[in-house]
Amino acid sequence: MARFGILVGGGPAPGINGVIGSAAIQAVQSGARMLGILDGFQGLMAGDGGHVRELVPREVERIHLEGGSILRTSRANPTKREGDLERVVHALDRLGVDHLVTIGGDDTSFSARRVAEVAGGRIRVVHVPKTIDNDLPLPPGIPTFGFDTAREHAAHVVQALAEDCRTTRRWFFIVMMGRTAGHLALGAGKSGGASVTVIPEEFPEGPIAIEQILRVLEGAIVKGRAQDRPDGVAVVAEGVAERFDPDDPILKDAPRDEHGHVRLAEVPLGKVLRTAVGEALAARGVTVALGDKDVGYELRCVPPTAFDRDYTRDLGVGAVRALLAGTSEAMITRQHTGIVPVPFADLVDPHTGRTRVRTVDVSTDSYATARALQVRIEPGDLAEPERLEALAAAASLTPDEARARYGDLA
Repeated sequence: MARFGILVGGGPAPGINGVIGSAAIQAVQSGARMLGILDGFQGLMAGDGGHVRELVPREVERIHLEGGSILRTSRANPTKREGDLERVVHALDRLGVDHLVTIGGDDTSFSARRVAEVAGGRIRVVHVPKTIDNDLPLPPGIPTFGFDTAREHAAHVVQALAEDCRTTRRWFFIVMMGRTAGHLALGAGKSGGASVTVIPEEFPEGPIAIEQILRVLEGAIVKGRAQDRPDGVAVVAEGVAERFDPDDPILKDAPRDEHGHVRLAEVPLGKVLRTAVGEALAARGVTVALGDKDVGYELRCVPPTAFDRDYTRDLGVGAVRALLAGTSEAMITRQHTGIVPVPFADLVDPHTGRTRVRTVDVSTDSYATARALQVRIEPGDLAEPERLEALAAAASLTPDEARARYGDLA
């Protein structure tokens, strides 16, 4: 009798239970057993084979409707410390696990690949990609599970704050989760009707000067005021902070590590942007009521949408069937109406040895549409005298000053 193990690594994402439940049902219906491994690789790394529970269909048949993970999750990484991978494989051997399904993002995918290598063929391993950031290298147009649900709920936050801002005549800056890519920020901003959405991919390679972000946001505010619209919502992907120049004067009071490097994870990005934009406008006599909000953690454990329920149940069944068919060392994807295992080797960045990151393709029609719907300073705003004069008046600048300050934005 085949014995399956299934575990979850990394941060939560809506739909995890859909994969767990459907994989367990399919395994048992195929005459196998399914062991749910609690807390990711954490217990296995300690050589603990008792940190498991057997999954049976009657107990998991409805869990796809729920958020969170019945197996919990952890960021324990067996590739970091010598000996941990061997302990993981030995613990799985003692449990009799010969087929392993991992659910997670980049780090968990890499760990799954290394477990398969150390096991030397004794344990077949497949990985189900999960992240609300949508930044794993699936084919174009195919999201990672959890992204649709996160975007749906994030869009409701954007929509609600936009209405609050319209009612109270103010602006809000929303910092949206997405450490390496702007998919969630762009999707929520577009769906929720944000005035402007800023993502790292829109800037050339290299460091991003905070001043560039500030002028995009300021430009949206003054253009709105020029059009008799004193309110709005700006969505900013948190990943822009990863590319800030640590020597930027605005970061002079930011927390730093023992080597003097800025701890970007501890920088309150929304507050930094709100304060800097507000002060720049106030210095010219322009008063704007500004607020800020971080959005991310509240999206990770909400009940999944119908799309993610359907999607994850396909992935769970597909993972078990792929393993039983002899597949190993592959990521399980749903492409159109089929389940397609993609070999781990095809997902690796040859320069880093890690799983490639999928960023927003700013050359697509989809991105062009999102930009077209935003309040941004355009060439015509600076080229046409009447529009330039209105923009300059809203910014409390002369036309020449406005052209100099916002020219590169257009």
